[in-house]
Amino acid sequence: MPRFVTARDAVLAVAVLCAIACRVSPATAGDATRGREVFALAAGCSCHTPAGGPVGAGGAKIATPFGTFYGTNITPDPATGIGAWSDAEIDEAIRGGHARGKGAEAPVMPYNWYAGMSDRDAADLIAYLRTLEPVRRENLPHEGELPLSRYAYAAWRFLFFTRPARVMEAPASGAARGRYLADHVSLCADCHTQRTMLGVVDASMYMAGTAEGPGGAVVPNVTPHETGIADWDAADIANVLESGMLPNFDNVQGSMQEVVDGVGGGPGYKDASAADRLAIAEYLRTVPPIDNTVE
Repeated sequence: MPRFVTARDAVLAVAVLCAIACRVSPATAGDATRGREVFALAAGCSCHTPAGGPVGAGGAKIATPFGTFYGTNITPDPATGIGAWSDAEIDEAIRGGHARGKGAEAPVMPYNWYAGMSDRDAADLIAYLRTLEPVRRENLPHEGELPLSRYAYAAWRFLFFTRPARVMEAPASGAARGRYLADHVSLCADCHTQRTMLGVVDASMYMAGTAEGPGGAVVPNVTPHETGIADWDAADIANVLESGMLPNFDNVQGSMQEVVDGVGGGPGYKDASAADRLAIAEYLRTVPPIDNTVE
C-alpha cells in the first residue's frame, strides 16, 4: 500500500537536507585541485603553518602592537583543527570575520581582504583545506591581548569592515584579475601598506611599503614610483614571484622568500600559474605611484 508522508517524515527530510547543505559552501562544493592553486596564491595561508611544518598545523608566531598571536590549526583534525566545521563555518571564518564558537575574529586574520574572494575560489580553497594531513595540535593562546578582546574585535569589525557583495567567479585575466588576486587572495597590500594606530590599512599609502610590516619587518614600496619599482617591468615582477630573484640578481629574504617558496613544505607563489603571477605583475604596474622611501 502507498505510504503517506507524515509531518514527522517531512521534518526529518528537511533536517537531512539542511545537514547536507551545511557541509558545502554557500555557493557550491569545491574542487580541491583548483583549491591548491588558490592556496598557493594565498601564500600557503602562511600564518597557519610553523616554519618546519606540518602545513596548516598552526603555531606560527605573529607579533603585533596589540599582542602576539599564533596561527590556528586549519588541518581537518576534528578535535583541534577544523575537521568538525561545516564548509559554511569555514567560509565565514575566512571571508566573514567570525570564528566558530568564538565570535568576532581578531583583525590579524585578514578577513577584510579575503571578503572579496569569489564564491568559487572560496569553495575550492575550503575543499583543498580538507585534503591537508590532519594534525592533532592544540591552538596556542594569544599573548598580551586587550581586555575583553572579543568585544574589541567586534567593535573593530563594526567600525572598519564592510562586507562586499559576493561574486561567483573572479575576473578571468589581465590587470582586473591581477587586482583581484593582489587584494583578495595574495593580500599584497596587507603587508606592503602602512597602517594607522588602530591597525587599519592607510588607503592613501596603498602598496607604498612600510618600515613596520609584519613582525616589525621592513616591507618595500611596490608602486611604480622611482622610490619603488618604477624600473621593473611586468616580467621582472612575475619573476620575483616565481623565483624570488630580483632584477639586480639579489634575492628576496624573510617572509617574502617564505611565501614564494611555500612555508613548511606547502605550496607558495612559485606553484601558482604563470598567467596568475603575470596578472599580479601587470596590475602592480597600474597602481598609483607613491613617493615613499622605506628605510
